[in-house]
Amino acid sequence: MRKLFSLSLLTLASVSMFAGGYRVSIQGQKQLAMGHTGVAVVNSAEVAFFNPAGMSFLDKKFNLSVGGSALLAKTRFQSSQFNQTAATDNLGTPFSLYATYKINDWVSAGLAVYTPYGSSVAWDQDWAGAHLVNNIELAAIFIQPTVSFKVGDVFSIGGGPIFVQGSVNFNRNLTPNPVLSSNGSGTDVTLDATGISASGYNVGMMFKVSKQVTLGIDYRSEIIMEARGGSAQFADVPAIAAASFTNTTFSADLPLPAEFTTGISYKASEKWLFAFDYNYTKWSVYKSLDVDFFNGLPRSENPRNYKDVSAYRFGAQYKATDKITVRGGYYIDESPVQKGYFAPETPRNDSTGYTGGFTYQVNSKLGIDMSFLYLHFDEVNNSYDYFDDPTTNTGTTSFGGTYKSSVFSPGIGITYGF
Repeated sequence: MRKLFSLSLLTLASVSMFAGGYRVSIQGQKQLAMGHTGVAVVNSAEVAFFNPAGMSFLDKKFNLSVGGSALLAKTRFQSSQFNQTAATDNLGTPFSLYATYKINDWVSAGLAVYTPYGSSVAWDQDWAGAHLVNNIELAAIFIQPTVSFKVGDVFSIGGGPIFVQGSVNFNRNLTPNPVLSSNGSGTDVTLDATGISASGYNVGMMFKVSKQVTLGIDYRSEIIMEARGGSAQFADVPAIAAASFTNTTFSADLPLPAEFTTGISYKASEKWLFAFDYNYTKWSVYKSLDVDFFNGLPRSENPRNYKDVSAYRFGAQYKATDKITVRGGYYIDESPVQKGYFAPETPRNDSTGYTGGFTYQVNSKLGIDMSFLYLHFDEVNNSYDYFDDPTTNTGTTSFGGTYKSSVFSPGIGITYGF
């Protein structure tokens, strides 16, 4: 029975429905409305995330941007083997807070607090893929103090450390065979880890080629989330296996990949602004998730074999009146998941995002920002082929089918400056 755990536990944190793997690209209402462009755009404190070098080019001495979104994600699944269907409908609430302060004409300081990794997935009870995942929840908060230096009137550089605090809760059955339990519904395990901490850094540069054209580059380092001493609790264990599946602790590492973004903005007139970002994410760092248990169970090795991917983002801004500024955008986001590694805790494929929004400027200091995102995933028929099922004579068991996914996310925020 101890061999039951020499199988894939899957990831502890791959829960986002979009933005490559488990990345959540909602880091500001203004910039999300513009297709999540921003590495070469300076229009609010949101630049502290997109390119900290841009803080030096903000007009006001103090700038504040606060916002949040409701992430409504749904996925429908149909098994390729038995035609069973299942669904997951989930809600996430990513938020952001950015503040910048101009110390003098050439030095600015800022603080960015945001949630680039955080969502949940909960599949139907007793669904066909319960041996891979039942439900999973992740929370990861990034805190980034930042400083920016301006050289002349055309160039700036900025950056700072990133501190991460996170937690994860994950539940799955041990095997596809529900008979192997005390109640006929399947023995399951819940992994829970809190107080996970890690660190990295962010650095960017911005160059104003002319009054109309701005170039930007930003690099966000890889961060390794190290879960240490989390709890592993087993439920509905049959009496014959009770001695092996005792509650214990576990350790696992999860990489948050490095990102490189470069882009350009073009101010066509006093009313029109256009932007393009190219984002490259080093997802190939996520080769496998290995989980160590401390009750004598063997190590769980879980291949992922992600690949590096790109995202192409386009945005536009139009100042309709002194009070109203309208934004729109579009982006193409590649999936890092390769054929045969498609697991239902990240049921996503290549996607296309459509964004929009506006700002209502209440007065010279306060503005209200609205945004929306609709993300359409290509329908995909794929499988996860690396589950080692000890209850069959075939060893490795493939689980696959057709996945249909989409995300809708409305958001609201405020900007304040003086």
